[in-house]
Amino acid sequence: MRFNIGDAVVDVVPDLECFPIPAARLLPTADLSSLAEHREWLEPDHVDFGRDAILLGMHALLLRLPGLTILVDACIGEDKQRPVHPAWHQRHASGFLDRLAALGVAPEDVDVVFCTHLHADHVGWNTRLLDGRWVPTFPRARYLIGRRELAFWQARAEPGLGYGSFVDSVQPLLEADRVTLVDDGEEIAPGVTLLPLPGHTEGQMGLRVRRGAACAVFCGDAVHSPVQVLRPEWSSGPCTHPLEAAATRRRLLECAAEEDILLVPAHFRRCGCTRIRRRGDGFRPVLGAG
Repeated sequence: MRFNIGDAVVDVVPDLECFPIPAARLLPTADLSSLAEHREWLEPDHVDFGRDAILLGMHALLLRLPGLTILVDACIGEDKQRPVHPAWHQRHASGFLDRLAALGVAPEDVDVVFCTHLHADHVGWNTRLLDGRWVPTFPRARYLIGRRELAFWQARAEPGLGYGSFVDSVQPLLEADRVTLVDDGEEIAPGVTLLPLPGHTEGQMGLRVRRGAACAVFCGDAVHSPVQVLRPEWSSGPCTHPLEAAATRRRLLECAAEEDILLVPAHFRRCGCTRIRRRGDGFRPVLGAG
């Protein structure tokens, strides 16, 4: 799946095409029955009403600008101990790097890996297992991590935190001196600016990409599913600060609707991006409208 932001090219690189999660677990305050009028387009890609489940895609976003290749979020990875989620646990031969290669990108071609936040399903491919050691998957890349986000996790670092993802997918980068700490509002490349999106985690950030008249925001988990466009007040169970996450999401949706900004969430299945339109006093997504 590919779309453009002006002269920038974005490819969606799947790691796990469909990850169903019970609505009560992902969105504890949700009532999916209230979305019955939207069932025709929410199924089969985004909601399984029969199982009361939200369907997420696990994918990275490959952003190619003239002279710069950025991988936004690094998914689940392989060989990682994630017994809480069997679909993530000790994966092998997932084909992720092969799919990246099919797009003409080898690991050494990636200039920047941007971590919107440090949850396990966003950092897995930061590292790979080589001769019994976790090493950076993208050997030339600068790994950009928010200063506030890293500080939050380091203050709580313990073997089981984030299913162990800090130990196997972040700490090795620090030890290899591959991490560059970044701050809200920083411009990391011409027209590419870091946007604070707090609430889901302490220091989640997005990328605001402006290329000519075109503008997009890579928004991580500020919006997990299209159902949160319809119900911005439904924050996810893993949110560190649910009320702040809901406020961030509403501001993001309002800005996207008013300025016709393309949103590029981390988990929307089979569309990769969405426009946002007003619908009464709420919003509706126009999926895949790059």
